[in-house]
Amino acid sequence: MVKLEIIAGMSNKNPKKVRKWLKTMPTLSELCAEYPNEWTIVQRDISAARERSRSEEQPLRRPIPSSNSAATRSESASRRPRTGKALDPALSKYIRDRMAQLAIKNYGLIAASGIKKGVVRFNWLNGYIIKGLLFARELERKPASLFWFRLMWPFVWQKKRLMPLAESEGIYCFYSQQLIEKLAVLIGSRSCLELAAGDGTLTRFLKDQGVRITATDNYSWQHSVRYPDWVVRRDARTALKMYAPEAVICSWPPAGNDFERQVFKTRSVQIYIVIGSRHRFAAGNWNDYKRQTDFAFEKEKAFSRLVIPPELGSDVYIFRRKTKSEGTTPPREPNLLASEPVGPTLT
Repeated sequence: MVKLEIIAGMSNKNPKKVRKWLKTMPTLSELCAEYPNEWTIVQRDISAARERSRSEEQPLRRPIPSSNSAATRSESASRRPRTGKALDPALSKYIRDRMAQLAIKNYGLIAASGIKKGVVRFNWLNGYIIKGLLFARELERKPASLFWFRLMWPFVWQKKRLMPLAESEGIYCFYSQQLIEKLAVLIGSRSCLELAAGDGTLTRFLKDQGVRITATDNYSWQHSVRYPDWVVRRDARTALKMYAPEAVICSWPPAGNDFERQVFKTRSVQIYIVIGSRHRFAAGNWNDYKRQTDFAFEKEKAFSRLVIPPELGSDVYIFRRKTKSEGTTPPREPNLLASEPVGPTLT
């Protein structure tokens, strides 16, 4: 009963009360019941993203941000009750994004497992192999041995369940020991900053290799990520200004994000490393990648093969600041990506 009393009439409350309720992490059903107009918009966006995904013959991998166009905002506003206080636009967008995250997580689990009700789990053997290959304890990742992974992975027949289950815990890929070693050599003695670090796994691995690196995150994924105390709570703009890093790294930046452009504006940055997807709709802000003129970038094939599992379709992109003689012409895209569609992005 108490829960129902908290939820009732929330859409017409002031922003402070709405934010307080949202911090309780309401379920998708509760969000949809309270904000049916936002859910209508999200359903349309997910449907469009699913059609794009089918045309590329790839599964949805990351939550697709709901539309924030002027037309959508106008439509959403026109459908809301005219009585009471209108929902704050920033909160409306946050609610739509949260709905999309929960909905696509459920979609991924169902698509991978075929189970529409109950709890999705690995059986004993599959779970034992995966835990031994990828985790040190519970959900703490370890640098994976590529030798043992390639030897044992073919024996896992429930491999399609791995990433949907992992993503529910804020895990979007796994790193081999060989990848960590190559990244450490590439970064070298440069000061390094990890953006959107999540639980800080990548920073932890690189520190063990002697890299001078700081993990930062704005803590916006508290609903799924367990942030350790040593991951500094800073948004990207503030962190870049505060630390003035020579190298920046980011693993699976959200598609269409608005923080990567700050990397390209930071004068101290000489190299930017992105661990992401070969599919542009899944990760990174490709509009900003193409618009910036100070960095040349390429896909590093040798690094890309070291991100696991291979079914994830990960790629590693390296942005290097151009010298004065190279000028500031727009960067040429990697040839292997020239024919891929950009997909949905936020601008």
